[in-house]
Amino acid sequence: MTITTGGEHTHNTITVGDGTRIYYKDWGKGKPVVFSHGWPLSADAWEDQMVFLGQRGYRCIAHDRRGHGRSSQPWEGNEMDTYADDLAALADALDLRNAIHVGHSTGGGEVARYIGRHGAARVAKAVLIGAVPPIMLKTEANPGGLPMETFDGIRAAVLADRSQFFKDLTTPFYGFNRPGAKVSQGLRDSFWLQGMQAGFKGVIDCIKAFSETDFTEDLKAMDVPTLIMHGDDDQIVPIAASALLSAKLVKRSTLKVYAGQSHGMCSTNKDQINADLLAFIES
Repeated sequence: MTITTGGEHTHNTITVGDGTRIYYKDWGKGKPVVFSHGWPLSADAWEDQMVFLGQRGYRCIAHDRRGHGRSSQPWEGNEMDTYADDLAALADALDLRNAIHVGHSTGGGEVARYIGRHGAARVAKAVLIGAVPPIMLKTEANPGGLPMETFDGIRAAVLADRSQFFKDLTTPFYGFNRPGAKVSQGLRDSFWLQGMQAGFKGVIDCIKAFSETDFTEDLKAMDVPTLIMHGDDDQIVPIAASALLSAKLVKRSTLKVYAGQSHGMCSTNKDQINADLLAFIES
């Protein structure tokens, strides 16, 4: 199970430089589409998209971020530079070329940092869905962001009772608190299960990574066709301080706003998201 990143891989894990094992799914054959998941989830969050695209002739790859899912739970390295380096190691190990990189929420930041840090030699296109860039935290340069108290509150709730916090988080995440929403207990249970598979230290550290990392320069460095998808009723990553700003920073971007859709629209609105992903990939 211990594998170097020199191109070798087996049992769907690679081992990166610090000894951390990264688990990944590799489904189908064809042009590669690589998925980076949100916090506190795992590659399982992408199954609707992976099956859909896999059935249409694409090779779909999704990894569990370090500290999440079935990957190792290291004490160190739970920050965006290392997340991006892990993604680069996976792309190198699988020798992915002309890949489409798709990132949701924290994963959208991971994709931006990967391209900003490692370049786009292996990347054909990018998709940012409900993504955290440019920066979630309110600063002098980002007055529309969320205050530090918001993220301190998340940290406190996770430390106090992360199981209950994850159960409660599913309500705004999927827009289940909106009038007329069709609540799926199964979807809520899946979110909770994925979150509880993650390592406690990695979950806590990742809050800082997704909230305080500034992706402005990464977005400016993205020079591949990029689709930015965001629900205008996203209660987790508000659109005004994320997608609307990112679309101005990414040179070759197309912004698609989904009326009334939530942060979890890849699940609750999967048919439309899948169709739009396929159209962009094939364009």
